[in-house]
Amino acid sequence: MKMNENQEPFDAVKMMREIREKISQETKHMTLDELKLYIKNKLLENKVTPVGQR
Repeated sequence: MKMNENQEPFDAVKMMREIREKISQETKHMTLDELKLYIKNKLLENKVTPVGQR
């Protein structure tokens, strides 16, 4: 990986673990229906179309 002198290395594993922990904390007490709604809302917020639904 090529980096500029003023850039720090990017740790993808660390970032993924942080994201996973954040989502786990936000959803830990949700029912299945609440979790489905959470996912649906996150997809809408980020303007993402689920795979197979184009």
